[in-house]
Amino acid sequence: MRGQITNLSKIISKNSCTKVHPLTRFLSTQEAVDRRYHLFTLEKKRQYDNVGRIEKIEVQYKGLPNNCTFVMNKDISTPYDCARHLSEWHTETSALALLDGTVYWDMHRPLTENCTLELQNFNVPEPQQVNKAFWRTCSFMLGACASVAFKDTVPIKLHSFPGPDIRSGSFIYDIDLPTLPNWQPSNKELITLAAEYVKLTRENKPLERLEVGEELALEMFVDNEHKTKQIPSIARNNGKVTLYRVGKHVDISKGPMISTTGQIGRIAIASVHKLNESKNSDVKNLYRFQGVALPTGVIINHFAFSILTDRAKKLNVSRSPAKAVDNEEADSVAARA
Repeated sequence: MRGQITNLSKIISKNSCTKVHPLTRFLSTQEAVDRRYHLFTLEKKRQYDNVGRIEKIEVQYKGLPNNCTFVMNKDISTPYDCARHLSEWHTETSALALLDGTVYWDMHRPLTENCTLELQNFNVPEPQQVNKAFWRTCSFMLGACASVAFKDTVPIKLHSFPGPDIRSGSFIYDIDLPTLPNWQPSNKELITLAAEYVKLTRENKPLERLEVGEELALEMFVDNEHKTKQIPSIARNNGKVTLYRVGKHVDISKGPMISTTGQIGRIAIASVHKLNESKNSDVKNLYRFQGVALPTGVIINHFAFSILTDRAKKLNVSRSPAKAVDNEEADSVAARA
């Protein structure tokens, strides 16, 4: 496996795009995670190296403590870099950026042109988009935690997570567990999964965004047949697939997501439900993992949080991704998430 990755590294470093190279054997979950992380790192470095001559842009900041203008580096500097020029409070609490009053932008996504910048935290007057980014990030991280929570002898195929619907009462991720046809997790197993989640939040890792070409996306997810089915429809419009990385975990999502895992506070993994099979689907053991969370700094008592957790235990009836894939709809679930 190490030899395969080394050879693939040379290919990516030499060329601006990557051809798909079939794997010679089955990858364990951890090997697949390591492989995607490695490819993400190489592609991010390649894109950075291709920036070329550094150009300056003006970023007009609007907000506390005072409006001001930053001179930043085009395609390199991020809203997070701007926040660092303001205060530690701004870097810790800003979950999302708003550019030119209309475009919501990841905190760690490079800025591409002159713009106005507003930093959005969880207390802004209109928090809808920040809340959606929070819920979307919670689903993304649920996939990350599930990938490491099971023993390596249990194959895990992350399928997808529908777009955030806060009114549903839970964030979700649908996961294929091909060797577990009738799994019903115990409370202890749900607590173990939640412990992995809490561990990731305490590491306070950034959510990194990267756009890649369709071929490289297929190469990165070659071990996951669900993702490789979704990628062509995602890339159909512009040939690009948007990926996010936290720690070593890489997954597909249009975003945006919040700034860091540390902005997720109290969480609970509430339930896991087996989804009904679609007649035309080859996904026989698809499970919907459900959880609930609060942003850091939002504090409620144990009784109130238990009410939220009990609600999150009920099956979230958001559309099953298996049906979306079966029907070959124009926009895949992953592209909308």
